[in-house]
Parts: sequence; structure tokens; C-alpha cells
Amino acid sequence: MAYKAAICDDSAADCEYLLKLLHEWARRSNISVHAETFSSAESFLFRYADDKTFDLLLLDIEMGAMDGVTLAKRVRRENEAVQIIFITGYSDYIAEGYEVAALHYLMKPVREEKMFSVLDRALEKCRQEERCLNLELSGELLRIPLYEIRYLDVHQNYVTIHGRKEYTVKRTLSEFEKLLDERFFRTGRGLIVNLTQIRRVTKTDVFLSDGTALPLPRGAYEPLNRAIIARS
Repeated sequence: MAYKAAICDDSAADCEYLLKLLHEWARRSNISVHAETFSSAESFLFRYADDKTFDLLLLDIEMGAMDGVTLAKRVRRENEAVQIIFITGYSDYIAEGYEVAALHYLMKPVREEKMFSVLDRALEKCRQEERCLNLELSGELLRIPLYEIRYLDVHQNYVTIHGRKEYTVKRTLSEFEKLLDERFFRTGRGLIVNLTQIRRVTKTDVFLSDGTALPLPRGAYEPLNRAIIARS
């Protein structure tokens, strides 16, 4: 598979340098990367309006009329899968990256080994986002990206998959548990939760990033916390 990347920086020299590093990383990793460069946030958005299949965005924060954080917020409204890496000469902006789930910040001048390490993480996350849950429903095959699934719960003999939409099927939770990856944790007999969607955990509840509160069975608090820490 060929991955698509965009580099957005109003410095032509910085754009060229980042592009050189990106191509060298792809060569060493033996993968194919198609990269495009943009001198402003506005020029990228013009391109993005026609093609939203980018896997990776390397965004300078300090640009002209529109900065990189504002650009990232625009993209995040409709794309949760793209990996965003900010490039900046200042540490003041780091807190803003949490709002758009930025993968990392690279401080200028960007060091090769640091960028390669971050790109390795981005590649792994891209590969995770490619994974789907195949679900046959009403004679139709649905492919649900795993990153979209917030949790699965069971009522009687039916499991409901909670993602952007809800799908209910007559299957067991154990069947689905075998089809999911390390992002998912089973808290008890009736619930599997996506660890990446968890915002807060108490002794009695799990709170997801969208505000959903799920009851936490007795004895599940410590194992769930260990699972979260293991993924951090």
C-alpha cells in the first residue's frame, strides 16, 4: 500500500528539508509514500476539498492567515483517522494539540532520528486504522473501522456495536472479542471498551471522550487501569 502525506509549511527551505527526510524514512522503511507540499493552510484545504485520502499531515504551526492548529481543527471535523504531526519552533502551542489528537510535536530544527521515530509511530497507527470489523447485517456486508468503535455491549443474546452508528446483531461478545485488537479491553461479561476512547475511569464508571458513562463491574478498575497504562 502507498501512503499519502502532506507537508504544509510557509518556509520553502523547511518544506524541502522535511520532504527529503520523509523520502529517506520511506526508503529505509521499504514503504511507498506519495508526498505533496503546500506553502499555506489555505492551499492545502483547496487540495483537500478534492482529495481527502491523506494518511499523514506534517503541519507547521506558525503560518500566515491560517495557522496549523486551525487547519488541523478543520480537518478533524470530518477525519479522525489521519495522523497529524505539528512542526514548530515554540513549545507554547503544545497544549492545543490535544484538541485535535495530534500524534506528536517536532521542534525546529527537526532532527532526523526524532522525525524517523515519530514517523514509525504514525505508520503503525495508519496500519491500525486500516483494520476493520466485517459485519453481515440484513444480507449486507459492512466494514466498520476499528478506530470508530467506542464500545460493544450485550443485552440478552444480542451485541450492539457503538460507533458512528449503532449495529445490533445476535452474536456473543466472545466472538467479537476474538476479532478486535489490543486497543480493546473486556471489563466483564457484558462490555468491551476501546481504550483509546477513554477519558476518565473511576471505581464505578468509565467515561468516554464523547461523554458516555459506562458502568464498571466490581474488580475491573485495576485491570482496566493497567491496560490503559500499557498502551500509553
